This record gives sequence, C-alpha cells and structure tokens, in this order.
Amino acid sequence: MFRLYAKVNIMKLKRSKPVWQSLGLGIIAGMRTSSAPLVVNQVLNRHPSKKIANSPLKFIQSDTFGVLSKLFAAGELIEDKLPKTPDRIKPGGLIGRSLSGALAGACIFKANGSNVYGGAAIGMLTAVCATFGSWWLRKTAGNKTKVNDVWIGAIEDMLVAGAGFAIVKV
Repeated sequence: MFRLYAKVNIMKLKRSKPVWQSLGLGIIAGMRTSSAPLVVNQVLNRHPSKKIANSPLKFIQSDTFGVLSKLFAAGELIEDKLPKTPDRIKPGGLIGRSLSGALAGACIFKANGSNVYGGAAIGMLTAVCATFGSWWLRKTAGNKTKVNDVWIGAIEDMLVAGAGFAIVKV
C-alpha cells in the first residue's frame, strides 16, 4: 500500500509546477530543439494525463512520439557538430526552437489543467530568449577559451541532458 501511495505522490510531483517546468523546457528548447518535446514525452508517457488524453495534444504521450523524438534528438546532437550547420539564430532554427518550446509548455500546462495558451507563450518566449542567450554563450566561450566548437557543443549537450532530468523531477 505504501508503494502505491508513493507512486501517486511522485506522479503529482512531476506535473505540479507547470510554470517552472515550462520555463525550463523553453530553455532547453532554445539550446536543443528536439529535447523539450522529448522530455515532455518521457514524463507524460510514464505518467499519462487524463487531461491531455482527449485533446489534440494526446500524441505527446504516445510510444510512437517517444521513439520519433529520440531519433530526432540523436540526429540533432550529430547535426549540431557539423561545420555547415547554420547558427541557431537564423530564422529556421529560431522558428523551430520557439515552436518546440511552445509545444512543450502547452503540453505541461494542459496536463496540469492550466491554460494551454499560457503554457505555449511561456515556452515559446523562453525558447526565443534561450536561443539567443545560448548562441551568445557558445560563441563567447569558444572565442575566449579557444576550445573547439565541437567540444563546447558536447558540453552544451550535457547541460541539456542534465536540465531535462532535473525538469522531470520538478
């Protein structure tokens, strides 16, 4: 019985702070486009929300979306390190990151029974700010330290992964 009680409390914990989670997801969306939807999928796939189950956002809880988002995230990790990859602040990258943050924020808010549009706005605005902030930090770190951009990108990948795990636990 204690196990069941603990499991129920953990599920509530994982979706109890939608503003902070949306802010965090927006930050990681600004750093890695596909990571924010992947994190949301991992939370909602393991702890499905009845509030999302009957909405257009129900795909985020599916196993299929989980597999696809993992593939996209793996591809993005590789693509980010290639020399011909455009800067994240170019229109295509910026739009993708802002949509990723909006999707993640909307899903977290919907799962919590809050306003979907508020979650989307928080996720999107945070992703846009984080896109420019992380671009500037990455360029500055490379210029000041003379460390190869591939290594700085790998450090950024570790930060995104760590933040994703932390958001899941919020």
